[in-house]
Amino acid sequence: MLTLAFILITYFNLNFMIKLNNQKLIEQVQKPFLKKNLPKIKIGDSLKVGVKIIEGNKERTQFYEGTIIAKKNSSISLSITVRKALQNTGVERILLLHSPKIDSVIVLKSSKIRRSKLYYLRNLNGKAGRLRQKF
Repeated sequence: MLTLAFILITYFNLNFMIKLNNQKLIEQVQKPFLKKNLPKIKIGDSLKVGVKIIEGNKERTQFYEGTIIAKKNSSISLSITVRKALQNTGVERILLLHSPKIDSVIVLKSSKIRRSKLYYLRNLNGKAGRLRQKF
């Protein structure tokens, strides 16, 4: 009975170690692709994101400005949902921040927020859709 328990414990320990090694391997592969010059961004921040666009043979940077309404943290898969209102029509864009297509990220202002997702802004327009600024 003692040997069976010992075998089970060593089996689970080996399984756990293999999972840890896989995670370390994934982190090592992802590490060179992570951007180091990203500012600290939070939900409710207004940002200006420079996105590289290729038109024919030319490459240029187009800026997208809006408020972060959602953020998903996952190392290289860090993504944000940015919303801006144009002529009473909301436009949302999901951006992968560590993507090579993202040229620059500039935080314009921060807002005082008590929620992790600001999906309620989709139903508001005009002055009602503004957020309190944090100084």
